[in-house]
Amino acid sequence: MNGFGGFVLRRAIGTVVTLLAISVIIYLVFYATPGNVAQITCGPRCSPVQVHQVAQQLHLGDPLYVRYWHFLQGIFVGQDYSTGTSVQHCSAPCLGLSYRTDQQVTQLILTKLPVSLSLVFGSMVLWLVLGVGTGVLSAWRRGRLTERLLTGITLVGVATPVFVIGLVLMIVVCGQLQLLPFPQYVNFNDDPEQWAWNLLLPWFSLALIEAAAFARLTRASMLETLAEDHIRTFRAYGVGERSIIGRHALRGAFAPVIALNANNVGSAVGGAVLTETLFGLPGIGQELVHAVNVVDLPVVVGMVLVVGFFVVLANAVADVLYAVADRRVVLA
Repeated sequence: MNGFGGFVLRRAIGTVVTLLAISVIIYLVFYATPGNVAQITCGPRCSPVQVHQVAQQLHLGDPLYVRYWHFLQGIFVGQDYSTGTSVQHCSAPCLGLSYRTDQQVTQLILTKLPVSLSLVFGSMVLWLVLGVGTGVLSAWRRGRLTERLLTGITLVGVATPVFVIGLVLMIVVCGQLQLLPFPQYVNFNDDPEQWAWNLLLPWFSLALIEAAAFARLTRASMLETLAEDHIRTFRAYGVGERSIIGRHALRGAFAPVIALNANNVGSAVGGAVLTETLFGLPGIGQELVHAVNVVDLPVVVGMVLVVGFFVVLANAVADVLYAVADRRVVLA
């Protein structure tokens, strides 16, 4: 197939293949390692009877490829889990059963995912506005004091860890100035205003780090675009500088920003561990830390799979948006 439809189809097939490859790698890392896999999966508090049940559920007596097939089958069609006295069916997509709480990992993730998505997408709006705006202003004011100040600020932002910014903001904004309450997650459906008010500080903590990278990339792309021949032609014909920046240069420089944003959104879902732990937000990051601490392997595997899915999906969406911004990509 040729054209945009063929391009989207190729990217969709590539996305599916990449997700399958990720599932193979994750399965090998967690379930094909040396040692008592059933004991590791069930956790240190399991009795010998429970460990034996887990070994049967994981089909540890079968060849590795058969075990992986059962794992993949559970994701697409579901599977049954024996709890000793009864059988619990895990509906597709089944990512396993937590041996600590007997809760389906998929349901556990679905309860935590809105918190992480609220954190990531709220931060995304801020880092795009702050980062792209700072980058455009730096390129527009090149060689002046404004550019030097903004460049220094972005360098500090890139070099500062998110937990340092978060701690400083909490001490200053919540503690000394008392402008915002200490963050606690409020469901959006219950109170949208309190939802945003309580997430404002985590949004800024995560966005300030990412905005620095966007500012540097946007500035470099803008300077490269402003040096091209068609921009000089616009200036020769007397087109205003603001019109050149807003209508022509910014559009040409926005393609790499799309790619970086996709990478950041995908990685931020998995990298929310520090932010959620710091602010006490009950999202995927905090739950992942807790699952690692109590050695709840099915929860760890399920959450790593979900994070990988978001990373791949974000990059696939970025490829499509990149092609919309620059139609030459379709022909590649």
